[in-house]
Amino acid sequence: MKIFRAKTTTPDDFDHTGLHKCLTAFDLTLLGIGAIIGTGIFVLTGIAAATQAGPAVILSFVIAGIACAFAALAYAELASAVGGCGSAYGYSYAAFGELIAWIIGWDLILEYGVATAAVANGWAGYFNNALIAVGFSLPDSLTKSPSLGGIINLPAAGIVLILMVLLMLGMRESARTNMVMVFVKLLTIAVFIGVAVFHVNPENWSPFMPFGWSGESPEGKPVGVLAGAAMVFFAYVGFDAVSTAAEEAKNPQRDVPFGIIFSLVFCTVIYIVVAGLLTGVVPYTQLNVPSPVAHSLHLLGINWASALVATGVIAGLTTVMLVLYYGLTRVFFAMSRDGLMP
Repeated sequence: MKIFRAKTTTPDDFDHTGLHKCLTAFDLTLLGIGAIIGTGIFVLTGIAAATQAGPAVILSFVIAGIACAFAALAYAELASAVGGCGSAYGYSYAAFGELIAWIIGWDLILEYGVATAAVANGWAGYFNNALIAVGFSLPDSLTKSPSLGGIINLPAAGIVLILMVLLMLGMRESARTNMVMVFVKLLTIAVFIGVAVFHVNPENWSPFMPFGWSGESPEGKPVGVLAGAAMVFFAYVGFDAVSTAAEEAKNPQRDVPFGIIFSLVFCTVIYIVVAGLLTGVVPYTQLNVPSPVAHSLHLLGINWASALVATGVIAGLTTVMLVLYYGLTRVFFAMSRDGLMP
């Protein structure tokens, strides 16, 4: 039957698609880092430590990273063997046929579209706070959606339009912008690491596993290292978007797997270091706050903490939106080329 017709492809079939091959392994790695590191490192780390795992949230990140590694290895293998910019859509087309590919394609469109909109909304909140900090504020009608009593969330709509124009300019320009934002984000994290490493109190790591490996809180909620791993798993979401850049990679069979795996390994190491320092400078019981990293720096008497974290979050969310938006356009492109949408 036609709807179960599989598409036989190899990476060589995508050498002349009209997309400019300009991405190196380094660019693809930065795309992965840009997609993975968002607000999770600034928010989830502290909350997971306070409510789920204690200082053993370090182990939670290790377990979640290993779980993601299995998926990353699968994406790396498929990106090398099948190729194309459709990510899981293209792989499904080659393995299961047209119907399953069509379903997976629309799933990816929903995932990337909703995620981009949600991240844009969060970005707008931090952007509005930054404006207020410098003495300027927008009317509520321009910072809230109609469902919340406003006219339009102007900052959210604005950043989406700006990223759209950036993507229209080309992948080379988008990759350069992503590189700058990733460096800003990593610089923010490096400053936190550089400050926190001199204020670590080893006593804060005892007990190391206050909730054990698994268990239940008095309220009946799961706690422990494994529950913490389930929570921090969301901090790794996004590495799969690297596979949508396969047709613009100079050497996709080598560079795409490298970008997927190395970005995941790099982010795992960063998460472990930040989690260890965060629980080392402040007792884990004090980290159940909306911005644990800023809170810990405030407790150390570092008054510019909020500005530091806001800079990192805004840069982090910008790269997340950029990579997700890019992945969305490439899935649309792949499905249109295959005749599954106009």
